[in-house]
Amino acid sequence: MSLLTRYLISRISLVTLFTLLALVALFSFFDIINEAGDLGKGSYTLGIMLVHVLLQVPGHIYELMPLAVLIGTLVAMSLLASGSEYTVMRASGVSLLRVGSILVQIGLVFALVTLLMGEFIAPKAEQEAERLKIRATRSVVAQQFNSGSWMKDDRNFINVREILPDNSLIGLRIYSYDADLRLTRTRYAERGFYLGDGSWRLEKVQDSDITPERIVRSHHDALVWKSVIRPEILSVLLVVPEQMSGLNLMAYIDHLKNNSQKTSRYEIALWGKIFYPLACLSMALMALAFTPVNRREGNLGMQLFIGILIGLSFHFFNRLLGHLGLLYDWWPAAVAIVPTLTFLAAGAVLTARRERR
Repeated sequence: MSLLTRYLISRISLVTLFTLLALVALFSFFDIINEAGDLGKGSYTLGIMLVHVLLQVPGHIYELMPLAVLIGTLVAMSLLASGSEYTVMRASGVSLLRVGSILVQIGLVFALVTLLMGEFIAPKAEQEAERLKIRATRSVVAQQFNSGSWMKDDRNFINVREILPDNSLIGLRIYSYDADLRLTRTRYAERGFYLGDGSWRLEKVQDSDITPERIVRSHHDALVWKSVIRPEILSVLLVVPEQMSGLNLMAYIDHLKNNSQKTSRYEIALWGKIFYPLACLSMALMALAFTPVNRREGNLGMQLFIGILIGLSFHFFNRLLGHLGLLYDWWPAAVAIVPTLTFLAAGAVLTARRERR
């Protein structure tokens, strides 16, 4: 690695990290304001609230990394231009292609960090943050309807009134149908605990077996229930699809497909997990298009404004396309990659025009 490459990487990386730190601090401050209203509920104290906010930091890092790369690269390159360092580099024969290749290396490094953060750290931290708050405020995990949460397992429709943070179930109802969609059994259990290997222990169970002639009722203190419903599937209810790991998304998509349920939102989130880190690469090259060649063109305030504007445009375009893709059932991979490719192409075109001038 040449001296010039090391110098640019160190300068841009340092400014990007400081930018990321500032953005995360800002968003954490907003989180504290948002959570302050829940202080005093149950055992939700100030200390627990701060831990909850801290656990949300990895998620903010994942979401804000492309914006931090864009602003950090713009600011660092503008500072180099204002000190005439960038001008000297270009006058010494360093081509725009060479500078672009260095920015690609920086973008790839931050893309890798974003990928690791979004796949292994942020999802677990988000789930722990939600579980911590649920325990402290004595809430339930999720209630998608007034009657609780609904799931489908083959020809069984499952209703759970409450899902506790340890994934135990309260108020479980199972409606079983035959191949002709006739109701054959209803089962109610006061509590359910996961035993492992797809088995649940149900307590205080009431069964009603339905035949054309009669209904047979039976009671059990406890019995074992086999189901494809597992704690990792229930944990989906803790966080939105965009905050889940790719592996959990694939498992849940497979579960939904096996039960003939719609998977569009989760497929879009999965492809987003794959392509979103590449936005760091697009943002680094986009920054090059707005980098001043000399100090007369340099205006740090303007570069910062442009960076924030482009970053927000990418964020809103990404969200808008995701909602439109879900609404019109577009191909999930295209919905996820189009924003990144659009900004990458725009950066390349603007850089080429700037070079010709």
